[in-house]
Amino acid sequence: MDLDVVLLSRLQFALTVMVHYLFPPLSIGLGAQMVITEGLYLKTKDRRWESLARFWTKLFAVNFAVGVATGIVMEFEFGTNWATYSRFVGDVFGSALASEGIFAFFLESGFLAVLVFGWDRVGPKMHLFSTVMVFTGSVFSSVWIVIANSWMHTPAGYHLVGEEGHVRAEITDFWAMVFNPSSMHRLGHVLLGAFILGAFFTMSISAYYVLKRRHEDLAKRAFDVGLVFGALSSVLMLVSGHAQARALAVNQPGKLAAVEAHFHTGEGGADLYLFGWPDRETETVHFGIALPGMLSFLVHDDFDTPVPGLDQIPDDEEPPVLLPFLTYHAMAGLGMYFIGLTLFGLAMRWRGRLFTSRWLLWVFVLSAPLPYVANQAGWVATEVGRQPWIVYGLLRTSDAVSRSVPADHVLGSIVLFSFIYVALVVLWLVVMNEKIAHGPEDPATLGASAKEGSLGEAAARLSLASPHRMTGGDPVEGEPEREQEREG
Repeated sequence: MDLDVVLLSRLQFALTVMVHYLFPPLSIGLGAQMVITEGLYLKTKDRRWESLARFWTKLFAVNFAVGVATGIVMEFEFGTNWATYSRFVGDVFGSALASEGIFAFFLESGFLAVLVFGWDRVGPKMHLFSTVMVFTGSVFSSVWIVIANSWMHTPAGYHLVGEEGHVRAEITDFWAMVFNPSSMHRLGHVLLGAFILGAFFTMSISAYYVLKRRHEDLAKRAFDVGLVFGALSSVLMLVSGHAQARALAVNQPGKLAAVEAHFHTGEGGADLYLFGWPDRETETVHFGIALPGMLSFLVHDDFDTPVPGLDQIPDDEEPPVLLPFLTYHAMAGLGMYFIGLTLFGLAMRWRGRLFTSRWLLWVFVLSAPLPYVANQAGWVATEVGRQPWIVYGLLRTSDAVSRSVPADHVLGSIVLFSFIYVALVVLWLVVMNEKIAHGPEDPATLGASAKEGSLGEAAARLSLASPHRMTGGDPVEGEPEREQEREG
């Protein structure tokens, strides 16, 4: 059997990236929850907020550790499986990824120890500052990664140097590279996706506690924060998605046509499919239900303006249709579900019926995996819809792989990575489940421990001032004469 090294290399990178991307969005989303709850603690001095902040911090630390472990291998894949690609983009990505290391990873990891271990060792303001820095570092990390990835979709601020077969891209304008035509649209979309994931993660845990009548007061407070934050992020995601689709129509019309299964340009408006099963051979969408002219309206604010279809794309540059269409519509459908569920949850909370509606709480509990699905589906639609280009219009995916690596070696590494990644994900699930099962600490215990710490410090100061130095009443060395004088 002949193995395709290009296909296998793509599958390997997809495996490693998709497993890794389980963790960074949750780190960003949980980071936002940590900042909010700890900020409320600092403002109100209510230790219930402190207990929640400590709880989210424990889950964040586990997620961060596994995320780092799963992400390391991707850097090596650039050199082993994608050598031609690495040479082509190395001068461009060098600055972006170096900025990610300096401004993001070092910032995040530098304050992580204070965040995790500094609760009883630094003051509340310093600890909040460390929490903000860790959250900021996680956001900065996504900023530079999205910028680098967006450059592959909409290259800007570069020129090509070298001879045929040894061409590479060099930066001519750093800020044009940073603010390439798609970077800011996509960055907002990625961050909002992470915020939605963090909000639904916290709401799922909180709803479960309420259903099981455990930590109810804390759980209701955490649910309120997650519900408001999730509703706001979900509504903003709709705005972000619309803006990104309009930019896509200008920058990558072939991808837009693929994700919407828009095969023929036509003379009138383009329909928007709600769902269906596209067939590239017959250029139809089976079982499809479409809104007439809606795609034209969303792109051009007019129901009758034509939208370029796949018939306008050269045959050797046409992207796949089935997978981008299905994943894009799954993402969009889940986005509408998040809006509907959170707004309904807010209405029920306002009416005072949310925490007595057990069926609705179970819906929130079971909805926790759906933001993961939406995040993954969005990336699949984005990356597969860019094909056959790895750098849009400049470098084809088929020309970017390392031809010196045998296909069977790539297949073997996929099998090994699968075992390792399954083990890491299982470990992550087990540890996270243990911490969730344990739940947040009792706020009264936190207050007592802080009080004990203060008494301990006072006792230590008294011991230094006392002639007996807290030695059980016996005089310390050098004191017996004065003791005898006092007795006399």
